[in-house]
Amino acid sequence: MQKLNWALAGRSKAKLQSVRKRLAGITPACAELDLLEIDVNHEDKLKSIVEQARVVITTVGPYIHYGEPLVKACAQAGTDYVDLTGEPEFVDLILEKYDDLARKSGARIVNCCGFDSIPHDLGVLFTVDQLPKDKPIRIEGFVRAGGTFSGGTWHSAIHAMSRMREHNRKRKQRQAGGKPIAGEDRKVGSTAMKIHKGSKIGAWAVPMPTIDPEVIKRSARALKKYGPDFKYGHFMAIKRTTTLAVGGVAMGAIVAGAQFAPTRKLLLSVRDQGDGPTAEQRAKGWFKVRFLAESGGVNLQTQVSGGDPGYGDTAKMLGESALCLAVDKLPKTGGILTPAVALGKPLIKRLQANAGMRFEVLED
Repeated sequence: MQKLNWALAGRSKAKLQSVRKRLAGITPACAELDLLEIDVNHEDKLKSIVEQARVVITTVGPYIHYGEPLVKACAQAGTDYVDLTGEPEFVDLILEKYDDLARKSGARIVNCCGFDSIPHDLGVLFTVDQLPKDKPIRIEGFVRAGGTFSGGTWHSAIHAMSRMREHNRKRKQRQAGGKPIAGEDRKVGSTAMKIHKGSKIGAWAVPMPTIDPEVIKRSARALKKYGPDFKYGHFMAIKRTTTLAVGGVAMGAIVAGAQFAPTRKLLLSVRDQGDGPTAEQRAKGWFKVRFLAESGGVNLQTQVSGGDPGYGDTAKMLGESALCLAVDKLPKTGGILTPAVALGKPLIKRLQANAGMRFEVLED
């Protein structure tokens, strides 16, 4: 087994010491971990630390406020990077500003390496690998999950909702000005995105306005195996009509409230950024993502499943993504990349072997 040297970095040395102590209680060798006290706004020190690393993992959020300096430093230094962002605006920003730089330096900047969007992006990759080649492909993903989200995730989601109009405005300006995001010149579409009763999944299918379908479509533009004509739809699977109705009203109220400063402040106060589920809550967490695919007359069902989506398995996905970049044999790529493009099959193997996640073909 290859020996890895790693360290903990953050703004507060006292908090870093507390984390190291907790880790040492699990694995005594962690008592010797180096601690790096650093603020992302200190450009010179950030540059010095990044240049010493092979891979940097960041969990800062909201990324649109705090994430850019580290991406810039890694892109300049040629250092690989993974994060947990689910913020479309942040990914668009760094694609536009740092993709060319990262390609030149060889840095692999891989966003969305948690529940957003590894089960979905790699699940579609796994599904595509089972289908006929060079035929039109239609895939729909249906998400079911149980678990408690963190305060950081809540804050990132509220900030992303509050900036949706601004994000869409900037995207339209960029496209009108002839500055598309890398890969937008290739047409990759969506299936019919509407609420419907899915007979094969035994539940209501509700379109999910998350970053996941955007990530999947970027992978489809980059990888030829997705065929000449690819369409994807992303849904939440809800079994009870009452849950569908109540959830729809609640989500509408949250999105509306995020648009105005007073109600946004109230929403943010629901949960502190440092809050998270208890060990008991995490132990009960689970997720299943079912994919229904059709290509060249072949119909296929696949599924990706695992444990706690918000904390337990997300931490495993993030860690295995970083290890994959550090030690596995991967295609020579650089730029702002999706998990499927940068990590692909090697990461699927890691998640199956080390994280307890399952990628499987189901019988109809």
